[in-house]
Amino acid sequence: MVNLSSFVRFHAIRAPDDVAIVYQSSRITYAQLWARTQDVAGFLSEQGIGAGDVVAVFMKNSAAFMEIVFATSYLGAVFLPVNYRLAAEEVDYIVRDANAQIVFADDEFSDIVGRLDGLHLVDTAAQGDMRTLTGCDRTIPDEVLRTPEDLFRLMYTSGTTDRPKGVMHSYQNFYWKNMDHVISLELSRQSRLLVTGPLYHVGAFDLPGVSVLWLGGMMAIHRDFDALCTLASIQDEKLNCAWLAPVMLGQILGHPDRDDFDVSSLEWCIGGGEKTPESRIRAFSEYFQNGRYIDGYGLTESVSGDTLMEPGMEITKIGSTGRALAHVQIKIMDDDGIVQASGTEGEICLRGPKVTKSYWKNPEKTASSFHGEWFRTGDVGYLDEDGFLFLTDRKKDMIISGGENIASSEVERILYMLPQIKEVAVIGLPDDRWGEVPVAAVVVNDGETLEFDELTRHCRKHLAGFKVPKRLILSDELPRNPSGKILKRVLRNKYS
Repeated sequence: MVNLSSFVRFHAIRAPDDVAIVYQSSRITYAQLWARTQDVAGFLSEQGIGAGDVVAVFMKNSAAFMEIVFATSYLGAVFLPVNYRLAAEEVDYIVRDANAQIVFADDEFSDIVGRLDGLHLVDTAAQGDMRTLTGCDRTIPDEVLRTPEDLFRLMYTSGTTDRPKGVMHSYQNFYWKNMDHVISLELSRQSRLLVTGPLYHVGAFDLPGVSVLWLGGMMAIHRDFDALCTLASIQDEKLNCAWLAPVMLGQILGHPDRDDFDVSSLEWCIGGGEKTPESRIRAFSEYFQNGRYIDGYGLTESVSGDTLMEPGMEITKIGSTGRALAHVQIKIMDDDGIVQASGTEGEICLRGPKVTKSYWKNPEKTASSFHGEWFRTGDVGYLDEDGFLFLTDRKKDMIISGGENIASSEVERILYMLPQIKEVAVIGLPDDRWGEVPVAAVVVNDGETLEFDELTRHCRKHLAGFKVPKRLILSDELPRNPSGKILKRVLRNKYS
């Protein structure tokens, strides 16, 4: 029987004065985190939340974010983190599709969550400080223990359909992920993790994220990413591990004041979101002279981190994302599920106890995402003779911008709402800062015109800012194959 609050309680008894979370000026010990977890659980219980209910958060990073996570699990409820960059229409779809009973939101997002009629909304105020809501004497409910197969979290991710799909994470998925990351990264009570990516994302929450607290280590949580604040935190808190999206690492390595800080404590940093160029790996090693850059590969569906580069192999196998972790198996398959030989490209398929079993209320998508027991990632790559994974393409029609997934079809659906548009194809084109950005190639109806500003205003009403096309390409026609399918590869090659 399991829940997440169990290990918080364990460390609160064993090492009550050890610091679990550093957030802004607060240093929260395990004893304090356990007390706050119980307090928030009591608050949730008073709101009628119990086992199986869905608790959503629409919040930036904070200590309160973590308190809600543990309190939700304490009651056996299901945690639903929502990307705070999404537009109101997208948020409304997710919380209703997930049947959320309550939504916690930072007050700065009141203009978005205020449109979620009929839902129980809780304003966390004061940059996510739950003490403004709890802080009074209340009855502490009993912990609710769950089975390994029970649902711990729902995470919605962009897919190749019109709407995002809910990835179901069981406790089994989460705990096997913890074990794999403990083994591969040699985590311990001495691990001091930088958390500056958004906690709604598996990169910040899971890679290795909460695995550090599982062992009694410390998380230094930043509300937003700032290159100088990140460097100061590494120096002042002697942080020794981190996950950084490529765009974040690029800002750190390129900052003119970076040499003003002592970053000698950092032992490793995991990259994420996209294939890392060789130049960035070498630049990392030159600046973080006691640290190593760990390229990796993983998915929301697998709770992140399926392959990680091994120590000493960073240059020998440069361009690879490493080998499979202890409890992850990888095969390269063709469209019919036939396993391919070493060095042969195909779809990357995964199997293991940390891989999700299904999508929320979507049996059709679940069925199409598996070859038997093997999860189809939609990414294309190959394994070399030593088992190292190399990514070469994405089979799914997906754009990755700054570590965020963007489904082209989702943007296209919104663009087709504009009456001027006859045909549209959204593609990802290279960008120095974000890796790639969405671009709209459009054919307008006869006699019609479309300005980029109009397209942008329309998209911002319905989509998160990072999904809005950053460029408009007007064309007389879009390239197609003999069966009529738009050839996005041709568009990417032409305009990149």
